Amino acid sequence: MDLSNENVIHVKKNGIEYLQFRRLLEYKDKIKHAYTLGINNDFRTLTPDKKELPKERYEKNINTYKKFFEEVNDDYTKIIKPAQDHTDEIKVVKNKRYKDRPEFETSDYSKTDGLITNKKDIILETTNADCILLLFYDPVKEVIANTHSGWKGTIQRISVKTVEKMKNEFGCNPEDIICCICPSIRKCHFEVDRDVKEMFENEYKDLKNDQLCDIIQEKIPNEKWNIDTVLINKIILQKVGLKEENIVDSGICSVCHSDLIHSFRVEKQGYGLCAAFIMIEK
Repeated sequence: MDLSNENVIHVKKNGIEYLQFRRLLEYKDKIKHAYTLGINNDFRTLTPDKKELPKERYEKNINTYKKFFEEVNDDYTKIIKPAQDHTDEIKVVKNKRYKDRPEFETSDYSKTDGLITNKKDIILETTNADCILLLFYDPVKEVIANTHSGWKGTIQRISVKTVEKMKNEFGCNPEDIICCICPSIRKCHFEVDRDVKEMFENEYKDLKNDQLCDIIQEKIPNEKWNIDTVLINKIILQKVGLKEENIVDSGICSVCHSDLIHSFRVEKQGYGLCAAFIMIEK
């Protein structure tokens, strides 16, 4: 299957598959980026409770990183990855940390779900299995960010907080910032109970009624609701100053395409992870 569409290109080379955003490829001399595909490729390095993986699985996953970055002509040890925990914490990466392995989920980036840098040759990584991953690029200030926004992060408006931190730390103008939305669970499959539905309603009282109607749809008669977290992020990013044309959505549902994209709702326990990478070139 080819997932290419008007916004993304599905690359297949030597057994490696990944997506790239057409808009970010306009700056391919400035930045590198990718969103990994392949249900047999797991970009997990630690289990959710932060205990080390069994040696065999750890080595298999590290080999996945090595193989991927060999294919894209780069070095996986440049990676900085936060220990994602569904927070609204965003940190600025100031230093390279090249070692024999990436800086996976170190204490420097514990309970962190977004990274920002203006440093060259540092790969920012986030991972998902249904949650939204957002790749940000300001081509004027040459600043990048990589943010994980699950439904809890979306309620905390972590995408907006990423933009605000880019403004405060680097003087970015929101009108210059490009935001690319990677594959994630979409409204068609993000079904929630009343308690979660009410959390979204309470947080987003500032939205117009017709916008809320588009975001939250009741699934009669099951006391279930489907929520469009991607649309929420598009709306709130525009409200904070991003141009509509600079918010680029892959338009791909992780559940609908669980043959190529890891999905917690499909795989359940033992689920794998896809990864989003972005880096400013040397």
